[in-house]
Amino acid sequence: MTLGMIKIFEGAGLLIYPLGLCSALAVFIIAERLYALRRAAVMPQDLVDAVMVGKPLMGGRHTVLARIVEFAEQHNNEEGAVKAFARLEVNRMERGVPYLDVIYAAAPLIGLSGTVTGLLQVFSQIAPDTGLPDPVAFTKGVALALSSTVIGLSIAIPSLVGAGYLSRKVDNYAAELDVLLERILKRGRE
Repeated sequence: MTLGMIKIFEGAGLLIYPLGLCSALAVFIIAERLYALRRAAVMPQDLVDAVMVGKPLMGGRHTVLARIVEFAEQHNNEEGAVKAFARLEVNRMERGVPYLDVIYAAAPLIGLSGTVTGLLQVFSQIAPDTGLPDPVAFTKGVALALSSTVIGLSIAIPSLVGAGYLSRKVDNYAAELDVLLERILKRGRE
């Protein structure tokens, strides 16, 4: 780590710990959801094709679509229950994404509170007899005080992008599942 980075982290003071926690959580949630929401884990193409043409299902037994199909087969005449189960599966796909919303809202606020605290320290060091700060020390103090806001924003921006991307991915899967669910329910009625 460079000396400049160390100074930025030191400038954040004790707030570096909650900011670090926000950063670690955001990275974990984004990585875990990207892995969990890959196409092979949600609705593999062979299973989609089988549902669309009404063939016997094979492959992809541990996927979202397979769980919905299996539930539909077990509850053949309960259309409402199957739709509710499909909504539950979509809800499971969204797991963790709302926490990214909290992180991208909280991280800049935590950083801002560090900046305010740092600025209070800088202004409290103004010499009472002259009323003028040492220009070099004052400038360095202000720069360090702003470091926690920079850290907070550098956590919030990727969290915001990640939450938006993952939400859109879940929405796309939900729309595809709606189409497939109609095919599954139609097959159950026949």
